[in-house]
Amino acid sequence: MGTVAGRHVQIVGVPLDLGAGRRGVDMGPSALRIAGLNDQLAALGHVVHDRGDLHVPIRETREPADPRKKFIGEIATVCRELYEASLDALRAGAMPLVLGGDHSLAAGSVAATATWVRDTQAAPLGLIWVDAHGDMNTPETTGSGNVHGMPLAALLGAEPAELGFGVRPAILPAHTVLLGIRNLDEREKARIRASGVHVFTMTDIDRRGMATVAAEALAIASRGTAGVHVSFDMDACDPAIAPGVGTPVKGGLAYREAHLLMEMVAESGRLLALDLVENNPTLDIRNTTAELGVELALSALGKSIL
Repeated sequence: MGTVAGRHVQIVGVPLDLGAGRRGVDMGPSALRIAGLNDQLAALGHVVHDRGDLHVPIRETREPADPRKKFIGEIATVCRELYEASLDALRAGAMPLVLGGDHSLAAGSVAATATWVRDTQAAPLGLIWVDAHGDMNTPETTGSGNVHGMPLAALLGAEPAELGFGVRPAILPAHTVLLGIRNLDEREKARIRASGVHVFTMTDIDRRGMATVAAEALAIASRGTAGVHVSFDMDACDPAIAPGVGTPVKGGLAYREAHLLMEMVAESGRLLALDLVENNPTLDIRNTTAELGVELALSALGKSIL
């Protein structure tokens, strides 16, 4: 599964917005498909199978039972289904391409990749988490109770325990990279510093350049691992190029920075699975953010300038 050209890709839509504070990311998978994801992947030479969307409860029909981890039961059920779907894809020799939906879904998708590499290669998984935020809050540190701020904490073995699937912890700090960070909760900062994960903030990218940072991120996530899962939150990009996100933060990745990162992911030959999350069409301008997401997926899967 290390080569880029002619891969089998299984698309899984996860219209999940229970983990977010704003509505609308449930329409993200449809927006990405409307932007031409499937056809453009096929035109690139990949064999594409779209598994459709997982069932997600409608927010208005549920009540958040625990204000510290809102809708955790429903989110855990969806993540469990995604875990199984992604694991099925990997076992069939395909690369899962997961369309979100809010970032809480990564608790299922990343855990599936981690389980698959442990089962088949007896090796750990590398993770590159591209995001403006750390997503390492727990029910004890969160200020909002929104679970999309907690999946990375769960993958590293912390709370919420409901988001633990397969191998626990799914990933290790030594193989985990946060990239594009520029907006952390105060209590979350202490957790990240103490965790041992590798962090490249936007300041690092400004000072050192994306080529250097991406190369180091890939080296860290690849060293001693079976491959890399990339979980890409569209709010990592600057709102000027990605306006359709629920938690926009100025000063994010520029268009070419984002593409260079994904092009280097493709060149590495290490990509095992990809998430594209937090695309909110209700906040977008003419589907601009979804179109960018499609372009980034194509770069990660081998589309080159020349």
